[in-house]
Amino acid sequence: MPPLDEQIAELSGRLTRYPPQRYPVQHATTQFHLGTALLQADRVPEALAALSTAEQGFAKAGLALERAKAANMRAVGLRTAGRPDQAAEAFSFAVNEFSALGRGLEAAAASYNLGLACGDSGDLAGAGQAFTRAAELFSAAGRGAEAAAAAREHGTLLLTSGEVAAAVEMLEPAVELAFRSGDMAGAGATANALGLAHLAAAQATAAAASFRDALGAHPRSVRPVEHAMAKANLALALERAGDTARSRLAARQALGIGSAPAAVCSQAQQVLQRLPPATGAELFDVLEDTPPDSWVALVREEVLWWADASPTAREGAASAWVAGQLRRSGRGAQFAESLLGALLELPPAAFQVVVKSIVLAAADRSLDDAQAFRAGVRSGMARFALPQWQRLAAAFDAASAELGVAAQWS
Repeated sequence: MPPLDEQIAELSGRLTRYPPQRYPVQHATTQFHLGTALLQADRVPEALAALSTAEQGFAKAGLALERAKAANMRAVGLRTAGRPDQAAEAFSFAVNEFSALGRGLEAAAASYNLGLACGDSGDLAGAGQAFTRAAELFSAAGRGAEAAAAAREHGTLLLTSGEVAAAVEMLEPAVELAFRSGDMAGAGATANALGLAHLAAAQATAAAASFRDALGAHPRSVRPVEHAMAKANLALALERAGDTARSRLAARQALGIGSAPAAVCSQAQQVLQRLPPATGAELFDVLEDTPPDSWVALVREEVLWWADASPTAREGAASAWVAGQLRRSGRGAQFAESLLGALLELPPAAFQVVVKSIVLAAADRSLDDAQAFRAGVRSGMARFALPQWQRLAAAFDAASAELGVAAQWS
């Protein structure tokens, strides 16, 4: 029997040992724990019955705090059951009781949930008041991350109701607070919401900056779904700002994340369809318009999707890099350095896959072009410390030997 089922069975058995007439408090307490376990098991109707019994029992016993906790948990169940009006009523009772008892943090959490329930039922004014109160209570308790989350929900609600300027005003400090509090997941979600608000206000450049903040808070390796969403939103903002090259790169990188939701992929594909035809030189166009000390970060985003892409797409991307570096032979070593720096940050498997794609792309060029490209890469390698240089040279030489390409990279 799963642990949760065992817990429910044990609590159900305990009820028979604590009849309400003889042990009213123990019975109510057991009903509370049983209702909580039933909620976790998604047995909502049974949970609501148990929690209602618990709440009534605590009320008869004059246990105000326990009654508030039961009411709060019952409200969670009511919202789960799709009964937001009743949930809001129960949450409101819990908020007032917790506040009267000096339980500020519990009142804050209940007020946050009250805001969600009011939003579900379409009571936007009530939701706004609840989120404002939650943010104030969380702040008073020193819980910055939770205060920022309440402000984010409030700002998102304002945005969906068409109050764009108010949403921006609410979300801007919420982003800063989430970052200061160290809540990176929350900061990313809030920055993404702020970007959407800026888009709604036709402030594409500001929107792009917010989506970049969201990307920084949602690393691709940690939260790939959220990263993909922010990438697709960044592509849209850059498109509206008229930055075609960066928009295409962002959309393509969003599509390169295998776990990206269908809606994210659809948005990125629509952006690509609206943009002018690809030239294959977008990455170098962006690099030439960017300070060199930022190149590795830009190239890293590209090689990450190369590693996850289909062999055909990866081959095309590597070929475009080789062609782009050759067209800029005067700065070949500098561009190669950024590529190699990005490669060194990849996981071992991805590192090997991308190195092989570059070796093959170089081998497809004419003899003179292949030699020129490899010379640029060798010069780029020489810019690294000896251990890194040796690792890169050994990897390229090994890939050439494995693929049967007569080429020397060291």
